[in-house]
Amino acid sequence: MARDEPLCNSKVAVVWRLVVHVRTISYESSGLALRGTIAVPDGTGPFPGVLIGHEGPGLDDLQRARAADLAALGYVGMALDYHGEHAPFSDREQMMSRLDNLSGHPDEARALGRAALEVLSGEPGVDASRVAAIGYCFGATIALELARDGAPLRAVVGFHPGLRTIRPQNANNITGRVLMFVGADDPIVPPEHRLEFEREMRDGGVDWQLIVYGGVQHSFTHPLASRAGVPGIAYDERAASDSWQTMTGLLAAVL
Repeated sequence: MARDEPLCNSKVAVVWRLVVHVRTISYESSGLALRGTIAVPDGTGPFPGVLIGHEGPGLDDLQRARAADLAALGYVGMALDYHGEHAPFSDREQMMSRLDNLSGHPDEARALGRAALEVLSGEPGVDASRVAAIGYCFGATIALELARDGAPLRAVVGFHPGLRTIRPQNANNITGRVLMFVGADDPIVPPEHRLEFEREMRDGGVDWQLIVYGGVQHSFTHPLASRAGVPGIAYDERAASDSWQTMTGLLAAVL
């Protein structure tokens, strides 16, 4: 059962001169109490919906703001939560252990994605036949696993995504277009992962595209990426801007 809560004691934000209604919503999956953020354009709709999967450390203000950014473009944006009580993590090893567990148990990852999709699709004013999922880092893995599970997504978009899966044969369940953005110098998504992903997409008969940015590292969309102090993780303004614009073009075309 989903439950609404005001976000920052206010249900309305002005974004790009448009009125966007933002709130926190509580829901459950895989035994976890989860808290996502929903942003809805002003008006009655029906609006297309877009799920947003956060980066590995957890749902933060940047991903919540992206829900509002998408609402300003005419979509209902939902920043989902796939960690719940596990986050915030006290150290990187704990985070990686959580992500490794989800990678090894795709049914749990898919259930987390399905739960968020049900919340978004059940939102008043959302056209459940026009839904996409985007994700950052492991959030893209969640989006991809949701698509591999046959969810009715018109598009799946990943930024510096985790591409690997233990069930590549499920790619034939993907019904929408797939668009991934990767940095050529990303040590977390090396060339061999990209090759595996290309093979998976071809074997599954998927309509897919993978864009590689030269000289770009992991987490290139996050302005505070370098604060992590981890080699191979850095913000890149050009790649962040280009990937966002390319994504919005795809969403406009399919939604």
